[in-house]
Amino acid sequence: MIKMIKKILLTFVAIAVIIGMSMVFSYYHVLSTSNDYMYNEHSNIPTNNVGVVLGTSKYGRLGGVNPYFKHRMDAAYELYKHKKIKHILVSGDNHVDGYNEPQQMKDYLVSLGVKENHITMDYAGLRTFDSMIRAEKVFGQHSFTIISQQFHNERAVFIARTNGIEAIGYNAKSPVLSKRMKLREFLAKYKAVLDIYLLKTTPKFLGEKIEIEL
Repeated sequence: MIKMIKKILLTFVAIAVIIGMSMVFSYYHVLSTSNDYMYNEHSNIPTNNVGVVLGTSKYGRLGGVNPYFKHRMDAAYELYKHKKIKHILVSGDNHVDGYNEPQQMKDYLVSLGVKENHITMDYAGLRTFDSMIRAEKVFGQHSFTIISQQFHNERAVFIARTNGIEAIGYNAKSPVLSKRMKLREFLAKYKAVLDIYLLKTTPKFLGEKIEIEL
């Protein structure tokens, strides 16, 4: 009985080690895949017709404007103002009544000075994977600039590039990440690798194609 218990424990330990190693490998694989396509300055980023802004709630959990939201919108406007993008696709969550990330993003961008007809809303960007694939499959964009914080862009560029999309990332200013956020992103990168290579994930919604008028 004791030998059997030891064998079971060793098996669990071996499985845990393998999973742990695969998670670390996945994290650095995402970084290495996306590293050459990341930009911090508008002055040296290549021009694209469309910028895809990844969604998050406008308001923080403790009230006030969510800094992740604000910095993403500011970054998108910066690229638009300097003619590094012509059109903005805001992609976010709108799966329940009363919660509409794309509308929040559009309203904020308009308040900054982006023309309303230069913004298209993707209401089914339920997760980063969906936003990337829908930008190509639904909105017809095979090359675009992703706008979010660096940790998020790393994953988004990885998803896009491994799906044959010529995406680059523009890194918005980021608050200091908490330990919780770092762990969440570590796991999200692992999930992204599983989605691409093992699970062969597809977006929850696709639907009819929507033309972006440039």
